Amino acid sequence: MCGIVGILGSQPVAPLMLDALRRLEYRGYDSAGVATLEDGELVRRRAPGKLNNLQGVLGNGPLSGTTGIGHTRWATHGAPTETNAHPHSAGGVAVVHNGIIENFRDLREELETDGYRFETQTDTEVVVQLISREMKEGKAPKDAVFATLQRLDGAFALGIIFSGQQDLMIGARRGSPLAIGYGDGEMFLGSDAVALAPFTNKVTFLDEGDWVVLTRNSAQIHDETGAAVERPIRFTQASAYLADKGNHRHFMAKEIAEQPEVIGHTLGEYIDMAEQRVKLPELPFSFADLTRVTITACGTASYAGLAAKYWFEQIARLPVEVDIASEFRYREAPLPDGGLSVVISQSGETADTLAALRYCAGQGQHTVGIVNVQDSSIARECDAILPTYAGPEIGVASTKAFTCQLTVLACMALAAARQRNTITPEQERELVSALVGVPRHIADILRNESELERIAKKLTSARDVLYLGRGINYPIALEGALKLKEISYIHAEGYAAGELKHGPIALIDEDVPVIVIAPHDTLYEKTVSNMEEVAARGGKIVLLTDEINGNGNGAETFEQFRVPRANSFINPMLYAVPVQLLAYHAAVFMGTDIDQPRNLAKSVTVE
Repeated sequence: MCGIVGILGSQPVAPLMLDALRRLEYRGYDSAGVATLEDGELVRRRAPGKLNNLQGVLGNGPLSGTTGIGHTRWATHGAPTETNAHPHSAGGVAVVHNGIIENFRDLREELETDGYRFETQTDTEVVVQLISREMKEGKAPKDAVFATLQRLDGAFALGIIFSGQQDLMIGARRGSPLAIGYGDGEMFLGSDAVALAPFTNKVTFLDEGDWVVLTRNSAQIHDETGAAVERPIRFTQASAYLADKGNHRHFMAKEIAEQPEVIGHTLGEYIDMAEQRVKLPELPFSFADLTRVTITACGTASYAGLAAKYWFEQIARLPVEVDIASEFRYREAPLPDGGLSVVISQSGETADTLAALRYCAGQGQHTVGIVNVQDSSIARECDAILPTYAGPEIGVASTKAFTCQLTVLACMALAAARQRNTITPEQERELVSALVGVPRHIADILRNESELERIAKKLTSARDVLYLGRGINYPIALEGALKLKEISYIHAEGYAAGELKHGPIALIDEDVPVIVIAPHDTLYEKTVSNMEEVAARGGKIVLLTDEINGNGNGAETFEQFRVPRANSFINPMLYAVPVQLLAYHAAVFMGTDIDQPRNLAKSVTVE
């Protein structure tokens, strides 16, 4: 969420910052702004809404400064207005901020008592006012920032510039990512390497609690105690990440269509195709020694973890506990000695998941991160990572990252089963063969997209939609409902089909579509019984299955869609695609902002 860019440059930086901020649009935002030094004085341009609005403001009032900071804001405190847009400025200081200052109310009250007046409703303004006060008391900018950092509680990344200081920028991070980019007589600051990609591929990622004093020729990094430290310079590939929809109307559509390719790439990393066996990288533990696995994640990633629970327990006979990271971090869960904790995050920056990782590491757990961004905080802090190789995912609603997470987890479960001797080599080859077929099967589903588009149009008149699934298909029901809510704004809920009679059946009538995920597996007949209960109450059944029957095996269906018949092991990856497409096309018909749905952000870096 939010985006930061800062440049100590050799040419006017406002157009460069605008371009860099466009690369961060995928994070989600509702206002934007820049500040530069014009003849040594801070000048700002801000606008609510999209970056095109800011571009228009800059067109009417160009900025020529070579020192500047820019920001895309996702509102947490105060409405997305021009007044609340970043950068904030006071007393010759300008600040951009990602995150939340948790104690801002106490700080604001203190500052107001001291005579300071506030213009915004944001938590960020206390930062700029605190730094300004420290400088008025005689501190140099560097010392004023350090003193202010000691007062702040919460998660944040900051970019700061000062009137009369053409060759100075200060950045700080605690809980939110921040990177330094190195140029030739220029320096850069950004929320991630993608923002810095147009300028440099030499990047340093600040560690937790770090802050940095930048000039055009130096970067002096300090830890949270103020001690000077060194952090490694990395050469990142983010420069190759170009945000391009291609021939697709939306990034989400492009990313759904990319799934056969990116799942193929991911399989190529984790499967020895010649031997038809899984080949995970070397891990600092043996699955044979484990008594339990703990998986934590948020949102869509947590549903990938829930599907993995079925794989690990059924195939590897290894107990798994799956927790929503935002709850797990406060439960103080007891963890087994030498246990394994797996965290899943597309961005690798999800605040609650990162906090869960740190808790698990503090409890002596082996930690593995399943991430799509290999330079992320989670990737750097885990004992080992298993990347998803989905490529940049720009659409806020996760699609290809989810199916790649499922792919990695499936490979991980097979590796665990082999080490625990719960499958034979022949069984492993059979399941690996099934995995290798996933891209082909998804391509078949995509070829029939028009059928799902037609069905999706019929969903748009509904106020409520239910999704049902049994066994490993239950997490896909949850994911389908989440997708529909996220981008079409139609209320939807996912349920384990067996729970229908324990309450949700009260919602069923002729106006409620019920999307049933029912491949012909060992639980199919039980799912049909639930469908009959829905049909008896007039519910409109949309059946997703691998064998189309005229009457849904006795239950009258409203619509049916055929998914390729395959080994039930890979059904989560296959059935994820039609529920993605149903949500996508429903949103198209509803006319919503599909790639940047309201109130949502791609990378949730605050609690």
